[in-house]
Amino acid sequence: MALTPTSIPQVLAMGEAMVEFNQSPGDARQYLQGFGGDTSNFAIAARRQGVSTGFVSALGDDRFGRMLLDLWREEAVDTNLVRVDAQAPTGVYFVSHDESGHHFDYLRAGSAASRYCPQDLPREALAGAAFLHLSGISLAISASACDAAFEAMSIIRAAGGNVSFDTNLRLKLWPLARARATMREAFRLTDVCLPSWDDVTAVTGLDDRDAILDALLSYGVKVVALKLGREGCYVATPDERRIVAPHPVKAVDATGAGDCFGGAFVARLALGDDPFAAARYANVCAALSTTGYGAVAPVPRAEQVLQTLAG
Repeated sequence: MALTPTSIPQVLAMGEAMVEFNQSPGDARQYLQGFGGDTSNFAIAARRQGVSTGFVSALGDDRFGRMLLDLWREEAVDTNLVRVDAQAPTGVYFVSHDESGHHFDYLRAGSAASRYCPQDLPREALAGAAFLHLSGISLAISASACDAAFEAMSIIRAAGGNVSFDTNLRLKLWPLARARATMREAFRLTDVCLPSWDDVTAVTGLDDRDAILDALLSYGVKVVALKLGREGCYVATPDERRIVAPHPVKAVDATGAGDCFGGAFVARLALGDDPFAAARYANVCAALSTTGYGAVAPVPRAEQVLQTLAG
């Protein structure tokens, strides 16, 4: 079925979603099933802020893939652009805990998402969307997925849309030298950059906030929202830059807070906010998401964020 302009989501996200198994604090042999994947978290967060979203990826023809499809349908994230690959599995990962912190073990090599390639791209949808969101993980999972990501970025920008990009550096997936070279090329195709401090200092080799903003803007990025955690964020355009203060809360779990910030920020841009108003909204949204556990369940909806802003 051909897509019509009204059926194309405003915001697309591209990358790998996975099923999570998180070790129970009460019994190390028990694991609680959940969901992971930065761009999936982003798509759900943006959808909860009132924009239409869709996910661009592939899943295995297995129980875990069907669980992810059910999650997105429950969240009203469009799944029409998700391929089902009968020859590859859906990725999964395990989180274990000990006195030194959290530990992640991934079973994602050869996953359906890693086999995604340029020929799989939904070109019509990309040409009709307002935003395409990707991350460093979208580029790192395989060479073919990286090629597809760069082509997708080129397609949407050629059609007048925008690319948002979160650095999300995962050195278990690729060496730093390759990550630096690839992300620097990605910056040249990025309109809205959403880096976190640890990632962007490693990628750029810089540790001064203004120098980092200058470097990103020099690639042609139009808006940078540098995430600073409890300090809020530092937002820059070619003409102006401001620290946007955080929203104070009693945080219990920051899992997915950066993805929540990105989804809320891009959603508000899509709805017409300027970058500084979008950042204020996204700071509140991300802060509220840390008052519950998990990456998805505590993400607030627009009504709660707007009520908090008004208060």
